[in-house]
Amino acid sequence: MPRPSWDEYFMSITELVASRSTCLRRHVGAILVKDKRILATGYNGAPSGLRHCEETGCLRTNASVPSGMRHELCRGLHAEQNAIIQAACYGIPIKGATLYCTNKPCVICTKMIINAGIKTVYYKDGYDDPLADGMLAEAGIQIVRFSP
Repeated sequence: MPRPSWDEYFMSITELVASRSTCLRRHVGAILVKDKRILATGYNGAPSGLRHCEETGCLRTNASVPSGMRHELCRGLHAEQNAIIQAACYGIPIKGATLYCTNKPCVICTKMIINAGIKTVYYKDGYDDPLADGMLAEAGIQIVRFSP
């Protein structure tokens, strides 16, 4: 088996991180990388210490909220948010880092990515969010759909 490129290596790690997700609708993983070193990881799920959606049920499903809409109607945090928060909790600077994520960031995560100083986003799958796309472009953040 050939040795994976750095992008392949980091994207494969996002899949493993996503396997920790407790979301009933979608498992998402994210990692922050700088100088070929992993700085922080995150997956989507309820805040630490709170009951997971597996126990409480999915607010979004129960309210018939379509995928990609009304992100605030959810008990969970997104993988990108958790990676940024993890770095903040441990005092890890992420300015200039690259985000690898199994899914394309939503507009809420996009705003956090911009203010965190993340420079590049690699993603595997996801839905179009024109507002997020426009903000990433305006901020000069490179977004790359990963295909091995």
